[in-house]
Amino acid sequence: MKPSDAHSHNRAAWDRLAKKQNRLAKPARDGDFNDPLATVDGSGWLSPDISGKRVLCLAAGGGRQGPIYAKAGALVTVVDISSSMLELDRLVAAERGLNLRTVEASMDDLKSLQDDEFDIVIHPVSTCYVPDVRPVYGEVARVLRPNGIYISQHKQPTSLQTSLKPDGQVYRIEFPYYSDQPLPICSEPNRIREDGTIEYIHRWEQLVGAMCRAGFVIEDISEPMHAKRDADPGTFAHRSQFVPAYVRVKARRVGQAKVSNLIV
Repeated sequence: MKPSDAHSHNRAAWDRLAKKQNRLAKPARDGDFNDPLATVDGSGWLSPDISGKRVLCLAAGGGRQGPIYAKAGALVTVVDISSSMLELDRLVAAERGLNLRTVEASMDDLKSLQDDEFDIVIHPVSTCYVPDVRPVYGEVARVLRPNGIYISQHKQPTSLQTSLKPDGQVYRIEFPYYSDQPLPICSEPNRIREDGTIEYIHRWEQLVGAMCRAGFVIEDISEPMHAKRDADPGTFAHRSQFVPAYVRVKARRVGQAKVSNLIV
């Protein structure tokens, strides 16, 4: 499948999910704005005051990330491939009197944004929707100023490999690790995969190694905790006891991108 085919498919899929009010297309709630930075930066990876900072919320439409960072005083640009997801950001901003810019684009092609334009790039879970993460990291490195902060979250490869439902108490590896082919499209709504989207498994050498080769130094990594010991089998919380769903990475741009010899 060509990257452009995956992009077109996922653009339509996210337009549809936004209109269905998917869980990732639910705007921020009133309480999220009481202490906005605490809402989005529970790890304390950002400085306590981001007023006036130029923040790019990448592949982050849906009416949550952008408005919350804008409420914290940042100068926010939201980029998303889905016009319907961006419309949610514009609606929330208008309702709450917030200023933010929206740009419809794919995360791996940010030609409408300038070099060294941003102090911070916030990138929620979305790299799974592109076949190759290297162009994404290259674009982030280009638009982020030297010494700027890049915070991203990704689906862990083992989670995408693993069955959604258990066989008794056991979850099974269903898909190969070394593959550049998209996963079968999932039609069942769940907490692991977004129904109707095309997703790819990216290996750790791609998620982390390619980030380093793009000119970033990784400063911290966390694995958001979703496991619950007494959760019922088959639930997201039960599965998370065995397979962590996400990884969150704090990186800093310190140099120019290196020529990659990553085998894909």
